[in-house]
Amino acid sequence: MSLQVYPSEIISIIGPNGSGKSTLLKALARLLPVCGGEIYLQGKNIWSLPEREVACRMAVMPQSTDFPGDVTVRELVSLGRMPHRGFFSEFGTRDAQAVDRALELTDMTGYQHRSIMALSGGERQRARLALALAQEPELLLLDEPTTYLDIRHQLDLMLLVHRLHDELGLTVVMVLHDLNHAARFSSRVVAVKDGRIMADGNVRDVFQEELIRSLYGVETTILELEEGGQRHLVCLPHDVTGSAAVPEAAGASALRQ
Repeated sequence: MSLQVYPSEIISIIGPNGSGKSTLLKALARLLPVCGGEIYLQGKNIWSLPEREVACRMAVMPQSTDFPGDVTVRELVSLGRMPHRGFFSEFGTRDAQAVDRALELTDMTGYQHRSIMALSGGERQRARLALALAQEPELLLLDEPTTYLDIRHQLDLMLLVHRLHDELGLTVVMVLHDLNHAARFSSRVVAVKDGRIMADGNVRDVFQEELIRSLYGVETTILELEEGGQRHLVCLPHDVTGSAAVPEAAGASALRQ
């Protein structure tokens, strides 16, 4: 597949289970070597760059993370400064300011001295997001960030990600299962199935009933709603078609940013 990510975009990667969404995200994050082709970060092969340089430009929030039971929120978020100071370097004023800012942006300042294990699921996700923001990245990669969250905490997290994009100018690439979150919070949607890109474009181009049927094997109705002066699409699945066809994928050869 061929994919380009442009500065300040919010891209949602959608597709059925096992389609390659998380694999694609891990490849972009340099967590998973590719068997062929190349991935470029600002014009340079990502595997040719020092690991610390990549970590200063890019932050990743995986689906789940195991935390030591006794670590506090502030201690966790402080780990995000490692790429900027090294393992044995002293934690300085600039690092403390970055941690304070990350906690403030995610509304976690009041939780900073609590154990990470004492937080709710939504609070833990915000703490993990604060950890990523403490790296002060230009690019933020999120792998199913709303997994295991109830509807309130899902919406709270998605609104926060969108606000961070607006305030910080972050480029965001996220894997999402919830099509309505993808429709509302994305500037661009990439639909993936069987390791191939089926569609890549703005929300209105991708959210077509025929394409959703081919992608997931379900019948849907796409509606347009207006809320707070803004219009956005809503996807309502209502029947299973049996098997999903795979149309010809668009593009090939390399992943590029």
